[in-house]
Amino acid sequence: MILAAGRGERMRPLTDSCPKPLLMAGGKPLIVWHIERLRAAGITDIVINHAHLGHMLEAALGDGRAFGVNIAWSPEVSALETAGGIRKALSLLGNGAFIVINGDVHCDADLAALGTAAGELRVDGDLAHLLLVANPAHHPEGDFVLDRGRVLDQRARGQRLTFSGIGAYHPHLFSALEPGTPEKLAPLLRTAMRANQVGGTMHHGQWVDVGTPERLLALDTALRETAGRTP
Repeated sequence: MILAAGRGERMRPLTDSCPKPLLMAGGKPLIVWHIERLRAAGITDIVINHAHLGHMLEAALGDGRAFGVNIAWSPEVSALETAGGIRKALSLLGNGAFIVINGDVHCDADLAALGTAAGELRVDGDLAHLLLVANPAHHPEGDFVLDRGRVLDQRARGQRLTFSGIGAYHPHLFSALEPGTPEKLAPLLRTAMRANQVGGTMHHGQWVDVGTPERLLALDTALRETAGRTP
């Protein structure tokens, strides 16, 4: 699942007339980078939620055939937050564990490996597997601690790292939520962490939280420079 329902307030005025996942970086929309990387990892069934200017996303991506994938859409009248959006889309995601990617990050994570981790999630075991990254300058305090493969919300156990916005989840994590109700993801994860049901991996590669016009411009410049160096 790719999360694409956010309003993108920090990106205004760019997002006044364009949904944030369709903003361009390196010659293609942010969300297309995700679709292409999912396809390369062998993941071709994709659910995308939307709210703000969602009709533009559907018009641009359609059913996904042009990108070699199958896209199912989960429209929201108003954004339901991360967990609420996932809960609404569970009927499209099926009974097994699944990967979720924030539509406003750019990352070269190994999605095939994350898919393998998703396959190991169980109702009576781990309910989530998160990718964590080094704290960026705009988020120096981090989110969670990674301790020998376990993700914890305990500062005493080590330095906090930043949640990348990319993870794998078992549907049971969202089973208690009321469909159609806005719900944040962090409280669910913290509850699961207290039960020792969240694993994680450190991602050392490229990762950008494309949250402001300045970061979008920096990413666009970096991607174009990289493309220019490619033989």
